[in-house]
Amino acid sequence: MNIDFHNAERLMHEAVAQGTFPGAVLLVSREEGILLHRAFGMADLFHHRPMTCDTVFDLASLTKPLATALAVMLLVQQGRISLDRPCQFYWPRFNGPGKEKITVRHLLSHCSGLPAWRPYYLHLSGSDSARREALRRTVLAEPLSAVPGERSEYSDIGFLVLQWMIEHMVGRTLDRFVEASVYQPLGIDSLFFCARSRPVPRRDYAATELCPLRGRLLNGEVHDDNAHLAGGVAGHAGLFGTAGAVWTVLHGLLSAEAGHQSPGLFESGWVRHFFERQGAGSWALGFDTPADKESSAGSCFSAGSVGHLGYTGTSFWMDRTRGIIVILLSNRVHPSRYNTCIKAFRPRLHDAVMGALLAGR
Repeated sequence: MNIDFHNAERLMHEAVAQGTFPGAVLLVSREEGILLHRAFGMADLFHHRPMTCDTVFDLASLTKPLATALAVMLLVQQGRISLDRPCQFYWPRFNGPGKEKITVRHLLSHCSGLPAWRPYYLHLSGSDSARREALRRTVLAEPLSAVPGERSEYSDIGFLVLQWMIEHMVGRTLDRFVEASVYQPLGIDSLFFCARSRPVPRRDYAATELCPLRGRLLNGEVHDDNAHLAGGVAGHAGLFGTAGAVWTVLHGLLSAEAGHQSPGLFESGWVRHFFERQGAGSWALGFDTPADKESSAGSCFSAGSVGHLGYTGTSFWMDRTRGIIVILLSNRVHPSRYNTCIKAFRPRLHDAVMGALLAGR
Protein backbone atom coordinates (compact mmCIF):
# COMPACT_ATOMS: atom_id res chain seq x y z
CA MET A 1 0.00 0.00 0.00
CA ASN A 2 1.31 3.46 -0.91
CA ILE A 3 1.43 5.90 1.98
CA ASP A 4 1.03 9.60 1.25
CA PHE A 5 3.67 11.55 3.18
CA HIS A 6 2.85 14.76 1.31
CA ASN A 7 1.94 16.74 4.45
CA ALA A 8 5.09 15.68 6.29
CA GLU A 9 7.30 16.50 3.30
CA ARG A 10 5.56 19.86 2.90
CA LEU A 11 6.33 20.65 6.54
CA MET A 12 9.98 19.74 5.99
CA HIS A 13 10.27 22.05 2.97
CA GLU A 14 8.55 24.84 4.92
CA ALA A 15 10.91 24.34 7.87
CA VAL A 16 13.92 24.82 5.61
CA ALA A 17 12.38 27.87 3.94
CA GLN A 18 11.41 29.45 7.28
CA GLY A 19 14.78 28.83 8.92
CA THR A 20 13.78 26.18 11.45
CA PHE A 21 16.95 24.42 10.31
CA PRO A 22 19.19 24.70 7.23
CA GLY A 23 18.67 21.04 6.39
CA ALA A 24 17.57 17.67 7.68
CA VAL A 25 17.08 14.00 6.90
CA LEU A 26 13.77 12.32 7.69
CA LEU A 27 13.50 8.52 7.90
CA VAL A 28 10.25 6.67 8.59
CA SER A 29 9.80 2.92 8.87
CA ARG A 30 7.21 0.38 9.87
CA GLU A 31 7.41 -3.37 10.33
CA GLU A 32 7.56 -3.95 6.57
CA GLY A 33 10.65 -1.75 6.21
CA ILE A 34 11.76 1.81 5.46
CA LEU A 35 8.91 3.80 3.89
CA LEU A 36 10.51 7.25 3.61
CA HIS A 37 14.17 8.30 3.65
CA ARG A 38 14.67 11.78 2.27
CA ALA A 39 17.05 14.73 2.61
CA PHE A 40 16.01 18.39 2.66
CA GLY A 41 17.92 21.67 2.51
CA MET A 42 21.61 22.30 3.12
CA ALA A 43 24.28 20.51 5.12
CA ASP A 44 26.55 23.58 5.09
CA LEU A 45 25.29 27.08 4.31
CA PHE A 46 28.75 28.63 3.97
CA HIS A 47 29.99 26.11 1.40
CA HIS A 48 26.58 25.64 -0.32
CA ARG A 49 26.68 21.91 0.31
CA PRO A 50 23.30 20.16 0.02
CA MET A 51 22.01 17.64 2.51
CA THR A 52 21.97 13.99 1.39
CA CYS A 53 20.67 10.79 2.93
CA ASP A 54 24.29 9.84 3.65
CA THR A 55 25.14 13.05 5.52
CA VAL A 56 26.70 12.39 8.93
CA PHE A 57 25.23 14.34 11.86
CA ASP A 58 26.51 15.28 15.28
CA LEU A 59 23.91 13.27 17.20
CA ALA A 60 24.47 15.14 20.49
CA SER A 61 22.44 13.54 23.30
CA LEU A 62 21.35 10.61 21.15
CA THR A 63 24.72 9.38 22.43
CA LYS A 64 22.99 8.59 25.72
CA PRO A 65 20.61 5.88 24.39
CA LEU A 66 22.62 4.77 21.33
CA ALA A 67 26.01 4.36 23.03
CA THR A 68 26.10 4.66 26.82
CA ALA A 69 22.78 2.95 27.63
CA LEU A 70 23.45 0.13 25.15
CA ALA A 71 26.90 -0.43 26.68
CA VAL A 72 25.27 -0.77 30.10
CA MET A 73 22.60 -3.08 28.65
CA LEU A 74 25.26 -5.43 27.30
CA LEU A 75 27.08 -5.50 30.64
CA VAL A 76 23.79 -6.19 32.44
CA GLN A 77 23.04 -9.06 30.03
CA GLN A 78 26.49 -10.49 30.72
CA GLY A 79 25.85 -10.42 34.47
CA ARG A 80 28.61 -7.89 35.05
CA ILE A 81 26.31 -5.09 36.23
CA SER A 82 23.23 -5.07 38.44
CA LEU A 83 21.07 -2.02 37.84
CA ASP A 84 20.21 -1.64 41.51
CA ARG A 85 23.75 -1.88 42.83
CA PRO A 86 25.56 1.37 43.68
CA CYS A 87 27.75 2.76 40.91
CA GLN A 88 30.49 3.03 43.55
CA PHE A 89 30.64 -0.79 43.69
CA TYR A 90 31.78 -0.86 40.05
CA TRP A 91 33.86 2.32 40.11
CA PRO A 92 35.26 3.03 43.61
CA ARG A 93 36.49 6.52 42.64
CA PHE A 94 32.86 7.64 42.55
CA ASN A 95 32.46 8.62 46.18
CA GLY A 96 31.42 11.52 48.36
CA PRO A 97 28.51 12.46 50.62
CA GLY A 98 25.37 10.61 49.54
CA LYS A 99 26.93 9.11 46.41
CA GLU A 100 27.13 5.63 47.93
CA LYS A 101 23.34 5.50 47.43
CA ILE A 102 23.43 6.26 43.69
CA THR A 103 22.66 3.14 41.67
CA VAL A 104 23.22 2.46 38.00
CA ARG A 105 19.44 2.67 37.57
CA HIS A 106 19.41 6.14 39.13
CA LEU A 107 22.02 7.34 36.64
CA LEU A 108 20.27 5.86 33.59
CA SER A 109 16.88 7.30 34.58
CA HIS A 110 18.13 10.79 35.53
CA CYS A 111 17.21 10.64 39.22
CA SER A 112 20.70 10.30 40.73
CA GLY A 113 20.64 13.68 42.46
CA LEU A 114 23.55 14.90 40.36
CA PRO A 115 23.05 18.34 38.79
CA ALA A 116 22.02 18.69 35.17
CA TRP A 117 25.06 20.44 33.72
CA ARG A 118 28.01 22.67 34.46
CA PRO A 119 30.16 24.79 32.07
CA TYR A 120 33.36 22.92 32.91
CA TYR A 121 34.86 23.94 29.57
CA LEU A 122 35.11 27.55 30.77
CA HIS A 123 37.44 26.74 33.65
CA LEU A 124 39.67 23.79 32.68
CA SER A 125 42.74 24.08 30.46
CA GLY A 126 45.98 22.31 29.56
CA SER A 127 46.78 19.36 27.30
CA ASP A 128 44.05 16.97 26.20
CA SER A 129 45.01 14.38 28.81
CA ALA A 130 45.33 17.01 31.56
CA ARG A 131 41.92 18.47 30.74
CA ARG A 132 40.27 15.04 30.67
CA GLU A 133 41.65 14.18 34.11
CA ALA A 134 40.73 17.62 35.45
CA LEU A 135 37.19 17.11 34.14
CA ARG A 136 37.00 13.76 35.88
CA ARG A 137 38.24 15.18 39.20
CA THR A 138 35.83 18.11 38.96
CA VAL A 139 32.83 15.89 38.22
CA LEU A 140 33.77 13.54 41.06
CA ALA A 141 33.86 16.51 43.44
CA GLU A 142 30.43 17.73 42.30
CA PRO A 143 28.01 17.77 45.26
CA LEU A 144 24.54 16.31 44.91
CA SER A 145 21.67 18.68 44.27
CA ALA A 146 19.04 16.21 45.53
CA VAL A 147 18.72 12.94 47.41
CA PRO A 148 19.23 10.00 44.99
CA GLY A 149 15.89 8.72 43.72
CA GLU A 150 13.97 11.71 45.08
CA ARG A 151 13.30 13.62 41.85
CA SER A 152 14.00 13.54 38.13
CA GLU A 153 16.54 15.95 36.64
CA TYR A 154 17.98 15.33 33.18
CA SER A 155 21.72 15.11 33.77
CA ASP A 156 24.65 15.15 31.37
CA ILE A 157 26.88 14.74 34.41
CA GLY A 158 25.24 11.44 35.33
CA PHE A 159 26.07 10.04 31.90
CA LEU A 160 29.70 11.14 32.22
CA VAL A 161 29.81 9.06 35.40
CA LEU A 162 28.28 6.10 33.54
CA GLN A 163 30.92 6.45 30.81
CA TRP A 164 33.80 6.34 33.30
CA MET A 165 32.23 3.42 35.16
CA ILE A 166 31.94 1.47 31.89
CA GLU A 167 35.51 2.30 30.87
CA HIS A 168 36.84 1.24 34.28
CA MET A 169 35.03 -2.10 33.98
CA VAL A 170 35.90 -2.99 30.38
CA GLY A 171 39.39 -1.49 30.20
CA ARG A 172 38.60 0.36 26.97
CA THR A 173 37.28 3.77 26.02
CA LEU A 174 33.53 4.02 25.44
CA ASP A 175 33.92 4.65 21.71
CA ARG A 176 36.03 1.54 21.15
CA PHE A 177 33.79 -0.61 23.34
CA VAL A 178 30.51 0.22 21.58
CA GLU A 179 32.16 0.08 18.17
CA ALA A 180 33.37 -3.48 18.78
CA SER A 181 30.43 -4.71 20.87
CA VAL A 182 27.42 -3.04 19.22
CA TYR A 183 28.04 -1.33 15.89
CA GLN A 184 30.33 -3.87 14.21
CA PRO A 185 28.07 -6.85 15.07
CA LEU A 186 25.17 -4.92 13.51
CA GLY A 187 27.23 -4.20 10.38
CA ILE A 188 27.30 -0.44 11.00
CA ASP A 189 30.21 1.72 9.83
CA SER A 190 28.41 5.09 9.90
CA LEU A 191 28.03 5.46 13.67
CA PHE A 192 31.16 6.62 15.48
CA PHE A 193 32.75 9.16 17.81
CA CYS A 194 35.01 11.86 16.38
CA ALA A 195 37.69 11.42 19.02
CA ARG A 196 40.65 13.78 18.83
CA SER A 197 42.91 10.83 19.68
CA ARG A 198 41.97 9.09 16.40
CA PRO A 199 41.82 10.23 12.76
CA VAL A 200 38.44 11.79 12.02
CA PRO A 201 36.65 9.63 9.42
CA ARG A 202 36.42 11.33 6.03
CA ARG A 203 32.67 11.75 5.61
CA ASP A 204 30.11 14.28 4.45
CA TYR A 205 29.23 16.01 7.74
CA ALA A 206 26.37 18.35 8.53
CA ALA A 207 27.98 21.55 9.77
CA THR A 208 26.93 22.79 13.18
CA GLU A 209 27.83 26.05 14.89
CA LEU A 210 30.14 28.87 13.97
CA CYS A 211 31.55 28.43 17.45
CA PRO A 212 32.49 31.63 19.33
CA LEU A 213 34.66 29.72 21.82
CA ARG A 214 36.68 27.77 19.25
CA GLY A 215 36.59 30.49 16.59
CA ARG A 216 35.65 28.20 13.71
CA LEU A 217 32.79 26.44 11.96
CA LEU A 218 32.34 23.00 13.48
CA ASN A 219 32.33 20.22 10.92
CA GLY A 220 33.11 16.67 12.03
CA GLU A 221 33.95 18.07 15.47
CA VAL A 222 31.67 17.58 18.47
CA HIS A 223 29.47 20.59 19.20
CA ASP A 224 28.94 19.96 22.91
CA ASP A 225 31.59 21.97 24.74
CA ASN A 226 32.06 19.55 27.65
CA ALA A 227 32.33 16.61 25.23
CA HIS A 228 34.95 18.61 23.31
CA LEU A 229 36.78 19.17 26.60
CA ALA A 230 36.70 15.39 27.11
CA GLY A 231 38.43 14.81 23.77
CA GLY A 232 35.31 14.11 21.71
CA VAL A 233 34.24 10.96 23.57
CA ALA A 234 31.72 11.44 26.37
CA GLY A 235 28.83 9.50 27.84
CA HIS A 236 26.37 12.29 27.17
CA ALA A 237 27.46 13.49 23.68
CA GLY A 238 30.01 12.88 20.94
CA LEU A 239 28.39 10.24 18.73
CA PHE A 240 28.09 10.97 15.00
CA GLY A 241 26.04 9.07 12.46
CA THR A 242 23.67 8.89 9.52
CA ALA A 243 19.91 8.42 9.76
CA GLY A 244 20.35 4.97 8.25
CA ALA A 245 22.85 3.94 10.91
CA VAL A 246 20.58 5.19 13.69
CA TRP A 247 17.73 3.22 12.13
CA THR A 248 19.79 0.02 12.07
CA VAL A 249 20.32 0.21 15.84
CA LEU A 250 16.70 1.09 16.60
CA HIS A 251 15.35 -1.58 14.27
CA GLY A 252 17.66 -4.07 15.97
CA LEU A 253 16.25 -3.12 19.36
CA LEU A 254 12.63 -3.46 18.22
CA SER A 255 13.43 -6.80 16.59
CA ALA A 256 15.17 -7.97 19.75
CA GLU A 257 12.21 -6.98 21.90
CA ALA A 258 9.96 -9.01 19.58
CA GLY A 259 12.31 -11.97 20.01
CA HIS A 260 13.62 -12.33 16.46
CA GLN A 261 16.74 -10.19 16.20
CA SER A 262 19.79 -11.39 14.34
CA PRO A 263 22.68 -11.65 15.34
CA GLY A 264 21.08 -11.91 18.80
CA LEU A 265 22.98 -8.98 20.26
CA PHE A 266 20.26 -7.74 22.61
CA GLU A 267 18.02 -9.88 24.82
CA SER A 268 14.27 -9.36 24.58
CA GLY A 269 13.60 -9.07 28.30
CA TRP A 270 16.34 -6.54 28.91
CA VAL A 271 15.37 -4.40 25.93
CA ARG A 272 11.82 -4.31 27.26
CA HIS A 273 13.09 -3.42 30.74
CA PHE A 274 15.23 -0.54 29.46
CA PHE A 275 12.19 0.80 27.60
CA GLU A 276 9.98 0.92 30.72
CA ARG A 277 9.30 4.27 32.35
CA GLN A 278 10.94 4.62 35.76
CA GLY A 279 9.20 6.50 38.56
CA ALA A 280 7.03 9.57 38.17
CA GLY A 281 9.02 11.27 35.38
CA SER A 282 9.07 10.41 31.70
CA TRP A 283 12.47 8.69 31.74
CA ALA A 284 13.09 5.03 31.04
CA LEU A 285 16.66 3.62 31.24
CA GLY A 286 18.65 5.83 28.89
CA PHE A 287 15.55 6.45 26.78
CA ASP A 288 12.68 8.92 27.13
CA THR A 289 8.95 8.27 26.85
CA PRO A 290 6.29 10.72 25.64
CA ALA A 291 5.63 13.43 28.21
CA ASP A 292 2.08 13.59 29.52
CA LYS A 293 1.70 17.10 28.06
CA GLU A 294 3.27 18.79 25.03
CA SER A 295 5.51 15.89 24.04
CA SER A 296 7.94 16.38 21.16
CA ALA A 297 6.52 13.09 19.86
CA GLY A 298 3.22 14.81 19.15
CA SER A 299 -0.17 13.34 20.02
CA CYS A 300 -0.30 10.08 18.04
CA PHE A 301 2.48 7.88 19.43
CA SER A 302 1.38 5.08 21.77
CA ALA A 303 1.99 5.47 25.51
CA GLY A 304 4.72 2.80 25.46
CA SER A 305 6.77 4.60 22.82
CA VAL A 306 10.40 5.54 23.49
CA GLY A 307 12.70 8.14 22.00
CA HIS A 308 15.25 10.84 22.68
CA LEU A 309 16.23 14.33 21.57
CA GLY A 310 19.62 15.83 20.78
CA TYR A 311 20.59 19.48 21.23
CA THR A 312 21.93 19.84 17.67
CA GLY A 313 18.45 19.16 16.27
CA THR A 314 18.35 15.37 16.27
CA SER A 315 15.67 12.99 17.51
CA PHE A 316 14.05 9.61 17.18
CA TRP A 317 10.77 8.15 18.34
CA MET A 318 9.74 4.49 18.23
CA ASP A 319 6.16 3.32 18.58
CA ARG A 320 6.78 -0.18 19.92
CA THR A 321 3.12 -1.23 19.62
CA ARG A 322 2.91 -0.39 15.92
CA GLY A 323 6.54 -1.09 14.96
CA ILE A 324 7.02 2.51 13.77
CA ILE A 325 10.34 4.40 13.82
CA VAL A 326 10.61 8.12 13.01
CA ILE A 327 14.09 9.66 12.85
CA LEU A 328 14.63 13.38 12.30
CA LEU A 329 18.25 14.52 12.05
CA SER A 330 18.81 18.23 11.47
CA ASN A 331 21.56 20.81 11.87
CA ARG A 332 19.37 23.37 13.64
CA VAL A 333 22.43 24.85 15.48
CA HIS A 334 23.99 25.84 12.14
CA PRO A 335 25.18 28.56 12.24
CA SER A 336 23.93 29.43 15.76
CA ARG A 337 22.63 27.49 18.76
CA TYR A 338 20.11 30.23 19.52
CA ASN A 339 17.66 29.06 16.84
CA THR A 340 15.08 27.12 18.87
CA CYS A 341 12.22 26.92 16.33
CA ILE A 342 12.54 23.13 16.17
CA LYS A 343 10.82 22.79 19.55
CA ALA A 344 7.44 23.75 18.08
CA PHE A 345 8.16 21.95 14.80
CA ARG A 346 8.84 18.44 16.10
CA PRO A 347 5.32 17.58 17.36
CA ARG A 348 3.74 18.96 14.17
CA LEU A 349 6.00 16.80 12.02
CA HIS A 350 5.41 13.69 14.10
CA ASP A 351 1.65 14.18 13.94
CA ALA A 352 1.85 14.56 10.14
CA VAL A 353 3.96 11.40 9.78
CA MET A 354 1.75 9.37 12.10
CA GLY A 355 -1.37 10.69 10.41
CA ALA A 356 -0.10 9.39 7.07
CA LEU A 357 0.85 6.01 8.53
CA LEU A 358 -2.41 5.50 10.37
CA ALA A 359 -4.46 6.56 7.33
CA GLY A 360 -2.59 4.08 5.15
CA ARG A 361 -2.86 1.02 7.36
